[in-house]
Amino acid sequence: MKRLVAALSAACTLAAACTTVTQKQANDMEQLNLTAEWDKTFPLDEHVDHTKATFTTRFGTTLAADVYRPKNTAGKLPAIAVCGPFGAVKEQASGLYAQTMAARGFLAVAFDPSYTGESSGTPRYVASPDINTEDFCAAVDYLSTREDVDPERIGIIGICGWGGLALNAAAVDPRIKATAASTMYDMSRVNSRGYFDSMSADDRHELRRRLAAQRTDDARNGSFARGGGVPDSLPADAPQFIKDYYDYYKTPRGYHPRSLNSNGGWNTTSALSFINAPLMTYSDEIRSAVLVLHGEKAHSRYFGEDAFARLRGDDKELCIVPGASHTDLYDRTDIIPFDRLEDFFNRNLR
Repeated sequence: MKRLVAALSAACTLAAACTTVTQKQANDMEQLNLTAEWDKTFPLDEHVDHTKATFTTRFGTTLAADVYRPKNTAGKLPAIAVCGPFGAVKEQASGLYAQTMAARGFLAVAFDPSYTGESSGTPRYVASPDINTEDFCAAVDYLSTREDVDPERIGIIGICGWGGLALNAAAVDPRIKATAASTMYDMSRVNSRGYFDSMSADDRHELRRRLAAQRTDDARNGSFARGGGVPDSLPADAPQFIKDYYDYYKTPRGYHPRSLNSNGGWNTTSALSFINAPLMTYSDEIRSAVLVLHGEKAHSRYFGEDAFARLRGDDKELCIVPGASHTDLYDRTDIIPFDRLEDFFNRNLR
């Protein structure tokens, strides 16, 4: 009997502690200094209301988001969370996608990942497959608890490297009823194998050795070296996809002062966490709808096609956009198949 009483007492103490922690987490949400003026790389759509929002992740970061809501609507709406490209901010492609989907009847949020943009987290400019997958799930938390959102009709869109992270989120979070991966990268694959799987085991060992040495240097310096974003000037022999990145991130078309790709890039050692954590491991267990979009001429097309080949079920779709490059699907509204996206989410967020 004494043991039972002790066990019950311990359980009550633990429950009280959990309640305290939960309340503390709520109190600890960071007050972010969000930009008030419109500073996007695209114009405001008159058919959409725009507001700011913040929400927390289970790792304790506070994420900054733009909320786009179709005007003159009532009741609970289907909702979509959008992020990407990898190294971009919500004022770029993800915001454009979110606003466009809002104009088509969805409540949509575009958010900055942990450690980047207007979101919190230190050290800055860090990427992680676990944390960044959680960013998507935290966005679903936020949408699920809004009074104007139907929690049974939530989807996500991941662009570029966030396309692979979106698939990883869909594999772990069944609250996500539909996922679109646009012009996707598999960040684990490209970091561990290089483009077109050109890296050998020896190459990976050398990469790990170099990044480990960088960790030592960072520890000595008390700061984290950054890998560099898109170059400020292009060499004459730059491959076409680098020229495409330059045309987006380094010109008025897509430049933003908070964008990593437009400026100094990620923390150099961020690649370490992706090398040993394959994002597509459980993608064949996704039981919700998936749409993979890719450009016909994108250098990254094989990521999307190979990811699609792993998916199972009749609710999986592949759309190859004729003539499109990788970055065309960032912001070319005459090329991005928004009609296809609208139809996909309407069918699967019923």
